[in-house]
Amino acid sequence: MDSKERFSNRVETYVKYRPSYPKEAIDYLYGTVGLGKESEIADIGAGTGIFSKLLLERGSGVIAVEPNDAMRDAAERQLGGMRGFRSLRGSAEHTGLPGASVDYIVCAQAFHWFDRGAAQAEFGRILKASGKAVLVWNSRLTHGTPFLEQYDRLLRTYGTDYDKVNHKNITTASLVSFFKRGGLQEARFANRQVFGFEELAGRLQSSSYAPASGHPDYAPMMEELRRVFDRNERGGKVAVEYETEIYWGEVGKPGF
Repeated sequence: MDSKERFSNRVETYVKYRPSYPKEAIDYLYGTVGLGKESEIADIGAGTGIFSKLLLERGSGVIAVEPNDAMRDAAERQLGGMRGFRSLRGSAEHTGLPGASVDYIVCAQAFHWFDRGAAQAEFGRILKASGKAVLVWNSRLTHGTPFLEQYDRLLRTYGTDYDKVNHKNITTASLVSFFKRGGLQEARFANRQVFGFEELAGRLQSSSYAPASGHPDYAPMMEELRRVFDRNERGGKVAVEYETEIYWGEVGKPGF
């Protein structure tokens, strides 16, 4: 499936059940990276606008660039009334933005879908002098509690292409090469979601690699999810733990 269309049938669950980002991470962007109220920020691969909303709440101007019509429509419905919000049909490789037009680029839960060489060239084109790019992921932890380990085994058993599309496949070398030599900076923050079973099922179904209803593996996957939940719930809840990863700096030139 075209990566730009993978989430078209999962927009509702994506909006309801995907995690937001911790306040400490946003504080870091505004206190250390340099984002501000006067900043013009391109949120590339903005999806349903989860990250855009956090930037708009800080007073920044945000251009949400998203190629998937269903996800972009969801962002427009939620954020269209917020001051400073604009939406644009475009991709990381072809944003449609003018040259040297934005102070910062953010990519939340999206960079691993990009053609990195083409995106690197496009980012360099649209950023103002000394502008910076920020790559963000909520990286779900797969170890540390029995629930986290059992949930990850479920995904490896039933996920259609879980290992192939996992953002953790992006190497440190590929991140380093995206930014100017010696310029990559990093930060990490704790994040979590606490779910009942129906919410956990929704979180699972928001993932593009989870078999959808009608797929032969859907029913056995959901039965196993029920067993995983029942073995691990405390007070009717389980905790999905994340590490919010931030990588940022000035963008390098392709090939250097």
